[in-house]
Amino acid sequence: MFDTLHFIHSKWAYLTLLLIVFATINALKGLFFKSEFFNKDLKVSLFALIVSHIQLLIGIFLYIYSPNAMGAIKNGGMDSVMKDSLLRFSSVEHPLMMLIAVVLITIGFSKHKNKTTDNAKFKTIAIFYGIALILVLSRIPWGIWFS
Repeated sequence: MFDTLHFIHSKWAYLTLLLIVFATINALKGLFFKSEFFNKDLKVSLFALIVSHIQLLIGIFLYIYSPNAMGAIKNGGMDSVMKDSLLRFSSVEHPLMMLIAVVLITIGFSKHKNKTTDNAKFKTIAIFYGIALILVLSRIPWGIWFS
């Protein structure tokens, strides 16, 4: 079951990244061209939110049942995990940055609903989704993606 979830998590990541990039570009485009905030703009942001939450849930489940992350923490403690760059990446850096990114996406989507102007809605989404995108890009295991 772990292998199946890991496969789904790895493939779902492409969709998640694509939608976050698309939502960020859409918000930046709307902001710079001072476009009207249409229902399609809401849906793009919402789909990125939903897909990222699904990815987070799968990731949390994988983290809890991971023989690498949790096994290393249980056996050697955080001291040994932090000394090993691969274990630190998979046990601390990647999960923490992805959690923060999803929180930023959630905050951005929630805050944009309170804005009264279209420009403010696009700006809010662009800022929060953009920062989340940077965090996601900084902690994707690129070596695994391209192997």
